[in-house]
Amino acid sequence: MDRSATVAAELRLRLVVPEHGGVPLMASLRYRGDDPYAIRMSFHVGMDDPVEWLFARDLLATGMHTRTGEGDVRVWPGPADGQDVLNIALSSPFGQAHFEAPLAALSAFLMRTFKVVPLGREGDFIDIEGELRDLHRWA
Repeated sequence: MDRSATVAAELRLRLVVPEHGGVPLMASLRYRGDDPYAIRMSFHVGMDDPVEWLFARDLLATGMHTRTGEGDVRVWPGPADGQDVLNIALSSPFGQAHFEAPLAALSAFLMRTFKVVPLGREGDFIDIEGELRDLHRWA
């Protein structure tokens, strides 16, 4: 278990577009031991800067087995084109998107994050004193 460890992966997603089937898309996943609750997913959509979403790690882990989430982020497992996928539905003031991610690749990524910070032990990796210092500095 290492607070400074980072886990990264590239993942092929499919943007679900009902009228056109699907559009392939690359996403970068990043997990850091010093931010143990969060997974960052950056979508490369042809702009200079990728679009980044922040997910709760346990939301993705739970979504591997059952429908979960509400509001801006919802995830659920399901088959698509003969493959097991994790469906990820995102909503923002700018629009909505539905992605399908390969379940096996996302599961392998999550397993690597659990080696850095075991599920349920995230609180052991938070520097409470450092966080409080940062809050006081900005107050």
